[in-house]
Amino acid sequence: MRLLIAGGGGFRVPLIYRALVSGPFSGLVTELVLHDVDPARLDAVTAVLRSMPTGQGAHLPVDATTDLSAALPGTSMVFAAIRPGGTAGRVADEKVAQDLGLLGQETTGAGGISYALRTIPHMVDLARLMRERCPDAWLVNFTNPAGMVTEALRPVMGNRVIGICDSAGGLVQRAARAAGVPLPAGRLDGVGYYGLNHLGWLYRLESGGRDMLPGLLADTAALQSFEEGRLFPQPFLAGLGLLPNEYLYYYYQGEAARQAMQAMAGTRGQTIHSQQQELYPRLAAAGPDAYRLWEAARRSREEGYLAEARGAGEPRSEEDLAGGGYERVALAAMRALAGGGGTQLVLNTVNALPAAPAPGRAGATPSPPQPAIPGLPADAVVEVPCTVTEAGAVPLPQQTPAEPQLGLLRRVKEVERLVVVAAGAGNREAAVEAFARHPLVDSADLAVKLMARYERAFPDLGKMWEGGGR
Repeated sequence: MRLLIAGGGGFRVPLIYRALVSGPFSGLVTELVLHDVDPARLDAVTAVLRSMPTGQGAHLPVDATTDLSAALPGTSMVFAAIRPGGTAGRVADEKVAQDLGLLGQETTGAGGISYALRTIPHMVDLARLMRERCPDAWLVNFTNPAGMVTEALRPVMGNRVIGICDSAGGLVQRAARAAGVPLPAGRLDGVGYYGLNHLGWLYRLESGGRDMLPGLLADTAALQSFEEGRLFPQPFLAGLGLLPNEYLYYYYQGEAARQAMQAMAGTRGQTIHSQQQELYPRLAAAGPDAYRLWEAARRSREEGYLAEARGAGEPRSEEDLAGGGYERVALAAMRALAGGGGTQLVLNTVNALPAAPAPGRAGATPSPPQPAIPGLPADAVVEVPCTVTEAGAVPLPQQTPAEPQLGLLRRVKEVERLVVVAAGAGNREAAVEAFARHPLVDSADLAVKLMARYERAFPDLGKMWEGGGR
């Protein structure tokens, strides 16, 4: 199978490569193509791949190219992890919000809206080119904000696109270990999770027919054994009766997160931008030491993840620092989509359960699809446990969220859909309304200021409004 990675100069690409040449995914891909618009980044990443320890990657051909159109024919699977504007764009996404006294975060709140507005047009271009050059290929989307981007791609790709994030699936695995619940490989039986990307909750964790989640939420020591359990006070979690995704920290502890970010010497984006500006030229010239340099940088980057939610000097666990989330989820999905056997994963996909057969005579119109998460539109992209086969990803039915959770999900989904309209149709008013409606902005005046400042930071936004979309 030929796999193409759009954004092949990305920092995490060596994780995918390492997983492809060792362990259960070895041999799944016979040809790997890395595409990036920046040839210098491709040179750096290919240097890392060539210098991996002996025995890793020796039998997987790699081609690096800046010509996407020529690279797509013959491709069976596309992984997309692009970042228009590079890490400098991330700096502006975060700083514009932070300078207005708001949360400055890459995918959540104002920064996430800006990121999506800039990214969706490029991803739609990729999808359209795929439909021309490799119409039977699957698109596995890593590009953030993953839920919004995946929803914007469905009109072009239909069910041949799914969104990947390791945050929700990682939460399920960590909570299960802390609660002593065995999860069979590739199965999520007894797991209840509902949400949008970076906005979801684990609400059930069964073992032997018994829900073990209430016991976990009451056990301070068990909660302290994994990252999500440490983010929130135990009495809060016990009262909530749910285990939130780590990104809910920005909603439940928003003021603390904002103040911690303001107190830092620089934003997360600034730290990563500085690191990569210095690192990539060194990788390209490092020869046999490139992999070692990259691994040291990867670990340093993991150490700074969600630092605003931890006490000063509080380290992350060794398990968290090991990395290896996105690529495991993506490759497990790829194997299932390629006919390697079904699996169950938490993914971003459409909120529609399979249509029930129509009653009565043959050929009758089937009933409208029912939502996997009741209370959200069936045609919306959500993040839920899914069964994945060569036919695609089918969501598993979940219970109806309680009103506080459902209300937040509905509001953020409204924002996401406004962003998709804004990016797709070049509709500036929809973009301003998305900023205003987001719970972490919640201000029409701030929305106008955000839009003006992001337009100054990213002149292409103004051109997008002038052109009425791409």
